[in-house]
Amino acid sequence: MTIDIKNYADKVWRGETDDSIVHTGMGGSGVVELADGLGWQPGFGNVIGFRTAGELILFDTGNPHTAGLLHESLRRWTSDPLTTAFYSHGHIDHVMGVGPFDAEAAAAGHARPQVVAHEAVKARFDRYVLTAGYNSVINQRQFQVPDLRWPTEYRHPDVTFRDALTVTRGGLTFELFHAKGETDDAAVGWVPEYKLLLPGDLFIWLTPNCGNPQKAQRYPREWAYALRRMAGLGAEIMVPSHGAPIFGAERIHQALTETAEWLESIVEQTLGLLNEGARLDDIVHAVKPPARLADRVYLQAKYDEPEFIVRNLWRLYGGWYDGNPANLKPAPDAELARAVAELAGGAAKLAAAARKAADSGDLRLAAHLAEMATQAEPNDVDLHAVRAEVYAARAEAEPSLMATGVYTWAANESRRLAGAAEDDGTSLPRLIA
Repeated sequence: MTIDIKNYADKVWRGETDDSIVHTGMGGSGVVELADGLGWQPGFGNVIGFRTAGELILFDTGNPHTAGLLHESLRRWTSDPLTTAFYSHGHIDHVMGVGPFDAEAAAAGHARPQVVAHEAVKARFDRYVLTAGYNSVINQRQFQVPDLRWPTEYRHPDVTFRDALTVTRGGLTFELFHAKGETDDAAVGWVPEYKLLLPGDLFIWLTPNCGNPQKAQRYPREWAYALRRMAGLGAEIMVPSHGAPIFGAERIHQALTETAEWLESIVEQTLGLLNEGARLDDIVHAVKPPARLADRVYLQAKYDEPEFIVRNLWRLYGGWYDGNPANLKPAPDAELARAVAELAGGAAKLAAAARKAADSGDLRLAAHLAEMATQAEPNDVDLHAVRAEVYAARAEAEPSLMATGVYTWAANESRRLAGAAEDDGTSLPRLIA
């Protein structure tokens, strides 16, 4: 199949088609040539391939569920041996595709590919082994993939770097520099022969993923700095590790600097209020992203959300105490719920109030009341029916995948207890694409 990739990328830029971390628009298309010897394998975790001087070189290697398909696809594109693979960072949708190439090299009696990554990737892999159960649960919830099991075996890098590293292979130059943003182990790639920028997950065609409520610390301020550093390179092609390529220096510069501006605004507002002594609750509801950037295709909050980023900034700079003295050493949630239910005249009254709030459009308040009702009477199927209704409504109303996943999961918890059919999550974006 012949694809006019520049025309496709133009449609993504203008918002006529969707290709981002949430929607892998061309997933399953195989390797798409962006320039002579430069291939793009779209999916959940893009893979960028270089066919050069008898070698195959990869930037990122895809997710664990598609490693075999990736190998087959790349082998249709080239039979050259894989010599080098770079990890943009240690998330599993970028580091799990080397295995078939290692096996291929072993069968042929060749040296296995050399993997290059930032030095912090190893610590990430160690943490993933320690928290495999937790990561299984939160990713099942986020992506609505109930059978997902977090891996405990990883292909570790052979070569690591701290600040910067230049690798020359097959007549190409790969200039890497460390950045912090979604992770603390990011490696940005610059290939001057193509004037090609490889930002990894520092650009995902949506608002930056630096507030995820279920994941480890993210770094919004450092992310904005990295974006401005990348903007200064003068790239003419940018291929992120999620979403479509961008062609043209002007567009690339705009996308990077405006994303930096968007982040900087949230950081400045949050730190300003934090420094004034405001409570987290007040800051979460006060901070807003720049209105002038609201229509940008690459700044839509369909994956992460601004208020989640505010919370992550608070965690980074202010710790876990939110400024409310009652939350420093709080009563157990169920004990508080029972006390409020007693004051209200019973848990059923709380559930009725929750339904009323939902009907009036106040889903935030409805969720609090429905949650308290079932915590006060955890075995009451009628209360769980209300809770399921409220969280289903929240899931339907939310723009971001993260909020939708959490609320769908909560609704299904109560559906099971109430004996109702669960939402199978088919309306949500999938982890595997």
